[in-house]
Amino acid sequence: MWRIEGARITAGLARAFGDFGLAEDAAQEALAQALVQWPAEGSPRNPGAWLTAVAKRRAIDALRRESGREERYAALAQGLAQGPGSSAGSGSAASAGPGGFSGSGSSGPAVSRAPVAGHVGSSDARPDDLVGDEVLGLVFIACHPVLGRDAQVALTLRVVAGLTSEEIARLYLVPVATVQQRIVRAKKTLAAAKVPFEAPDPTEWRERLSAVLAVLYLIFTEGYSATSGDRWMRPELADEAVRLGRVLAGLLPREPEVHALLALMELQAVRFPARAAADGSAVLLADQDRRRWDRGGTARGRAALARSDELARRRGRGRGPYAIQAAIAECHAVAPDVAATDWERIVLLYEALGALTPNPVVELNKAVAVSMAVGPASALRLVDELAATGALTGSHLLPSVRGELLTQLGRVQEARSELVTAAGLTHNEQARAVLLAKVAALPSG
Repeated sequence: MWRIEGARITAGLARAFGDFGLAEDAAQEALAQALVQWPAEGSPRNPGAWLTAVAKRRAIDALRRESGREERYAALAQGLAQGPGSSAGSGSAASAGPGGFSGSGSSGPAVSRAPVAGHVGSSDARPDDLVGDEVLGLVFIACHPVLGRDAQVALTLRVVAGLTSEEIARLYLVPVATVQQRIVRAKKTLAAAKVPFEAPDPTEWRERLSAVLAVLYLIFTEGYSATSGDRWMRPELADEAVRLGRVLAGLLPREPEVHALLALMELQAVRFPARAAADGSAVLLADQDRRRWDRGGTARGRAALARSDELARRRGRGRGPYAIQAAIAECHAVAPDVAATDWERIVLLYEALGALTPNPVVELNKAVAVSMAVGPASALRLVDELAATGALTGSHLLPSVRGELLTQLGRVQEARSELVTAAGLTHNEQARAVLLAKVAALPSG
């Protein structure tokens, strides 16, 4: 239930109280209470409404505590300023209203987060209504231009997608502490800038679009291949990213990269029915039953890519990064099997992608495509060059690919060492099982 409702609950709380930190804490406290109460008393008839109600109560309690503390601080400061004999005035100020909500006039955080008529809790029309989706509205808010790009994306992945700092760090290939600092600074920056907790006006959408697309891309990526845990995929995350992509394409129908990202996600999601076995274990591309692939998704993805290409041509532009990745996904989606895949075209597409957005993961994927198009020896040279840069140190991706290439070349002992190293570096149990199965399948001696 939390996977289904969590993002919407957090989004609603953030809008209602104007504070990302408060919304996140209250939502998590509601979840913790449910984990204790539901097993003992049974699940409520409407679990989502129950979680929302409890979270709102927790948020209000937190505001009352903070407001009361602000009142007491103000009273203490007033007493110190007036000198001896001011206790009566202090007591009066400290007791103003239940929880300090009435008559305080405080300019502290509690006032800025409390519901205000015409802004929070009002039925008046807001820019959020133009977005039409609460979660997507929260993504736009978190991607405010006052934040740097990395901070925008990290904050949104934490608050909206519910990813842990560790998961975000693995997506970014950066230390966990770096991600935590970005999120903390982002929350403080938004509070200091007094950013309104409503979706921006449509005239401001385009300046936030790049960050919004990056967020949806990374949410889908985590759903497609979980960075940690005992699940190979997190389809609820991927499905939510696709849903938000469709909403965004409806809001911005003339933006090529919006349709390109939607095409990429649709074409990658085609494989979901065949990517995991009944027991949840991973099924790799070469072993998937392509009859189970979602052909309707293939049609939707190809249509979105064609739309993106048409819009780009009208603007006199070539394909952007998402469109190139979508074209790669299309090559896989239309191929009847691995051998019949147009690997030469995929290599060219990866070269174009690397020229647009240099990235070590792109280079590693290109090496895999080269191994299929040309052979493992050529691919291994590319991987060794990439390893020499140290760009993917600490990631399981490079040793896993290198181990596979060494296996194909018959260099068994080196392959075993690389695959064991990769298994030790991955934080996903299913990925580790795949790597250890490859080790076990190597010939002995």
